[in-house]
Amino acid sequence: MQVSEVFGGRLKLRQLVLLVTIADEGSFVGAATALYISQPAVTRAVRELEEIVGVDLFVRRPRGVSPTVYGEILIDQARAALGNLRRAAQQIDEVKQAGTRPLRVGTNLAGAYSLLPRALVALKRHEPGVPVSVREGTAEELSTALVRSEIDLMVGRLDPSTYRGALHHLRLYDEAVRIVVRRDHPALAEEEPTLEGLRAYPWILPLRPSQLRRELEEVFERQGLPLPADVIECSTMLTMRSILVETDSLAPLPTYVGLRDEELDLLTTELDTVPRAIGVTLPADRSVSAHARLLVDALADVARSIGTELQAEERRLRGRGSGSGPGSGSGSGSDEQP
Repeated sequence: MQVSEVFGGRLKLRQLVLLVTIADEGSFVGAATALYISQPAVTRAVRELEEIVGVDLFVRRPRGVSPTVYGEILIDQARAALGNLRRAAQQIDEVKQAGTRPLRVGTNLAGAYSLLPRALVALKRHEPGVPVSVREGTAEELSTALVRSEIDLMVGRLDPSTYRGALHHLRLYDEAVRIVVRRDHPALAEEEPTLEGLRAYPWILPLRPSQLRRELEEVFERQGLPLPADVIECSTMLTMRSILVETDSLAPLPTYVGLRDEELDLLTTELDTVPRAIGVTLPADRSVSAHARLLVDALADVARSIGTELQAEERRLRGRGSGSGPGSGSGSGSDEQP
């Protein structure tokens, strides 16, 4: 069905605005006041709208109105349509001001630490004039922003469980979660530090609710251990790094954080968490800009280098933990290669 055929092509934008306003105000009188029109005009407009749709949209009550099931469906879609139009207007204003379409990227900790910065440097080297904005958040928050067209793509941990069918996930590499400490931490002197022994140190744990926090709690529970008593909950890398460098704190973080920082190191302790699938999340129902496609290519190039480094680090950690030579590394595969 073409857009022009929906409701006979008679549905107007002002009718969607009226519909949402009535729902928000709870009455025809309130909607009339909010829209600076008369109440009889609201009543006539609702009758016209109900004739177009072919069903009753509101139930009249002694003190206002409430939507019918049909009204609820149309109100939800009207809100979404108006929201999309507002965002389109904002993007047009951005293009007017910048002279080109800005590239809006969402990222979480796994992407923000090295993958995205290195890819942006490569992009800017070839396209210095493209404006880029970066927004940090959890995978859940950024997935919602992507569905709402508030960002163009997301870089970092993949979360295929959210918005199935609406988002397309491009897996670049897997990254384990390791315990990160400062370079001269006393636990580094232990050949194979256990989770039970490490509970004596201060810990930095992810905020609730998050997938990694749930997985970490399950790790302690499976070993019959309570969570550490001395805990700071934090998901901000700058704060976590300062605490790690200045104290004996431990933080479960993506391996690459401890690998690339000259003041941090990794413990050999295995954390039985689900490996982080790191990659790019794109909208499944709309195309992305040429600059976004260039960034995806740059991300894929950087990811190949990171994947190689992670494999080498896993071999080093396993060799150090066993007290023998390097063991065999685990593969860093990809469901889909760009």
